[in-house]
Amino acid sequence: MRYNNPVIKGFYPDPSICKVEDTYYLVCSSFQFFPGVPIFQSKDLLNWEQIGHCLTRKSQVQLETVNSSGGVFAPTIRYNNGRFYMTTTNDTTRQNFYVWTDDIYGEWSDQVYVDQGGIDPDLYFEDGKTFFMSNGMDDEGIGGIVQCQIDIESGNKLSPSRTIWQGTGGRYLESPHLYKINGRYYLLAAEGGTEYGHMETYARGDSPSGPFEAYPMNPVLTNRNMGGYELQGVGHGDLIQDNEGNWWLFHLGFRQIGQWLTYHHLGREVFLTPITFGEDGWFTAGHKGTTLMSFDTDRIPSTVIQQEKKLYTFENTNWNLDWCSLRHPAEENYSLEHDKLQLRGTEVTLDVPASPTFIGIRQRDFNAVISCDISLNSGEAGITLYMDENHHYDLAIHQVENGYKVIERLNIGDIKSVEHEVDLGSNNHATLVVRATPERYSFYLHVDGKDILLGTAQTKYLSSEIAGGFTGVLIGLYACGEGSLAEFTKFECKYN
Repeated sequence: MRYNNPVIKGFYPDPSICKVEDTYYLVCSSFQFFPGVPIFQSKDLLNWEQIGHCLTRKSQVQLETVNSSGGVFAPTIRYNNGRFYMTTTNDTTRQNFYVWTDDIYGEWSDQVYVDQGGIDPDLYFEDGKTFFMSNGMDDEGIGGIVQCQIDIESGNKLSPSRTIWQGTGGRYLESPHLYKINGRYYLLAAEGGTEYGHMETYARGDSPSGPFEAYPMNPVLTNRNMGGYELQGVGHGDLIQDNEGNWWLFHLGFRQIGQWLTYHHLGREVFLTPITFGEDGWFTAGHKGTTLMSFDTDRIPSTVIQQEKKLYTFENTNWNLDWCSLRHPAEENYSLEHDKLQLRGTEVTLDVPASPTFIGIRQRDFNAVISCDISLNSGEAGITLYMDENHHYDLAIHQVENGYKVIERLNIGDIKSVEHEVDLGSNNHATLVVRATPERYSFYLHVDGKDILLGTAQTKYLSSEIAGGFTGVLIGLYACGEGSLAEFTKFECKYN
């Protein structure tokens, strides 16, 4: 059968995976968004259902003063002796920690901190021992993949932190994961930076602490030389063995907006690549060491049908799963119902690194039509295409002295400009529509069965190449202005 990449679309970067019996569980980074660390499950590796988040309480993660693309970095999920563990970094506070649960569908514990620096932590369990790894500096000031043993109950270190591998020479060595396969230990890592030079490398040894011998043909996976190919930035992966004994790599990548347009705004997404072990014990990945947008494989039964959701509404999404807020929201300002959303605005706007009244859903594909009916008593409320506080496009109802207007506002770096507006008079209700293509967003007011075009804006100004950072565009609904109350109904995001 043929499957298509990405297997999870939109801003879900840094995937990590584990398997319990016949079910796979996968987590991703969440950065400044809350709840933190989304969790997915699958039976067939292709169709993924979100089942929760690991960080659902304010006490579990400090986000109040987190800058955009700060906060919760790359997680690792592991299962040991009936318990799930998720370890991650709050990059803003520079702390590595883990949480655990005995019920993957329930709440997770409070955080347990580990006194080892760096980011992208990993847990490896063997014979009652727990090895903790991250990329950073060891106790002697040597940089690389750093490892120590810890007491899993307390997080206390049981051994010094020691660098066990320094990679192959690529910049930004990160994302270490350790596995025991056929009696040998394999150390997987990413190098090159999570950009166009990203790549996966690995080494192997006879002990979980090395020494490690690098794979002679590193990098084992990269798309860095595939100019003009939609899929780029391949790296930061985690290995998994399926029920039939086949090996796979789940990893991030991103889709650029055009063949020769090297911009991406959907964020880093989840891709699946087959792994093949040779008789010498080394493994290869993908198609000649590259990842493709689709693979033909006999490893997945032809009875498996890869599904893709094309329509997102209030009614067919879950407020606690599909939607998220910026940092820690003031919950009293949100009324979330089956078919309706009410938001109370505050003086906090989308233009500051704080927590405005905002709730968003990831943009999952390039071509989409987004629409919503919005009513407002004062202030401002609307739809935002949000990358960060300095890069977002807003289509909103805005109160003025003599009534209301619909405005199209572009926020690009230090430039914040209302490009077009339509006078509503005393009418405080409007149907707003955004049409998305790979290269442009177009903004409309829908009146009497017709769309009135306010203007367009290029998607590239919301891309990581322009905005910087590690996130992707969220389709947000927001309200601002002290005392304002906005009601949102008939929300739709429909992908072509």
